[in-house]
Amino acid sequence: MVEEGAYWLAWAQISGIGPVLLRRLQQHFGTLATAWNATKVQLGEVEGFGFQTLEKVVQQRSRLHPEQLFTKHQQENSHFWTPADADYPRLLLETPSPPPILYYRGEVELQENLGQKPMVGIVGTRQPSEYGIRWTRQISTALAKNGFTVVSGMAEGIDTESHNAAKKAGGRTIAVLGTGVDVIYPHKNRDLYKQILTAGLVVSEYPTKTPPDRTHFPRRNRIIAGLSRAILVMEAPLKSGALITATYANEFGRDVYALPGRLDDYPSQGCLKLLSQGATFILKELDELLTMLGAIPQIDAIEASTAPEQLMPTLSPELQTVMNAIASDALPFDFIVQQTGMAAGSVSSALLQLELMGFISQLPGMRYQKS
Repeated sequence: MVEEGAYWLAWAQISGIGPVLLRRLQQHFGTLATAWNATKVQLGEVEGFGFQTLEKVVQQRSRLHPEQLFTKHQQENSHFWTPADADYPRLLLETPSPPPILYYRGEVELQENLGQKPMVGIVGTRQPSEYGIRWTRQISTALAKNGFTVVSGMAEGIDTESHNAAKKAGGRTIAVLGTGVDVIYPHKNRDLYKQILTAGLVVSEYPTKTPPDRTHFPRRNRIIAGLSRAILVMEAPLKSGALITATYANEFGRDVYALPGRLDDYPSQGCLKLLSQGATFILKELDELLTMLGAIPQIDAIEASTAPEQLMPTLSPELQTVMNAIASDALPFDFIVQQTGMAAGSVSSALLQLELMGFISQLPGMRYQKS
């Protein structure tokens, strides 16, 4: 029997089928194996599958053999996860566009993947001021010393400073690349890259030997946001990849923090814009920041209580609406969205919170049931 992971890989090889359409396929058919054997008419029922996309699927699917493709891919890329794997990062899986294949190198820490160890993304400009560098180092150091994993993109500037500070503080850090996991970019970060591999992780949605491409880096920002429980924007001009990361974070229901700067400082304009849109201020009292970040629920933070009256606390109206839509039998994600009448992103966020609280369980195929 061909494993489900092989179908994630096979579908990803078909031109025009990206992470969002793959997610819709999974939600519609339950598994990508079922979708692989679906007829053209059945596939046409999935949102986003127009005539041209259907033609590509019919033409290319017949030439692909999932099991053979998977075996060959394993030989060329020794370490990768698909959403069918239990070790695939849980928080990333909850986003609307999880990478069908996530490659990695380094030391895996299962608690991070399961969402049981907090990960915080730190992003910003490639040309930071002394002010931005100083606060990035201080905050990354404080996070690392308090058990947080620092996530960034290993670019020059703020990314590099955050990785380096976390490493020097004895903490873990994860670099999300816009290249293959074996390609170091920028090359000046080769020593940092080697250090991360010894007690951290390098991840990418691109296979080995993939060179840098300007289109890859905005896309990888969604992975930084997806892995992290919060995003800290240290310094960012108005046209900055860091603002793209913050936008993804908002879409995924993550908290966004920004470092305030002077009104006439070019590197601070993006941060000031985020603050005007509701981002939380990063203030001088780092203990307050650590307290707020530590208050974000972890999957293992809420233990099951033996007292019946404590099993179901008062929920917010949004969480209660989603909870009411879930039964003892497993229900698919799209059905829950229909039942609640809420936006898919809001439902996804609510489901994650309810799962963290231990009230529901997620089953394969994006199906949910009461615990």
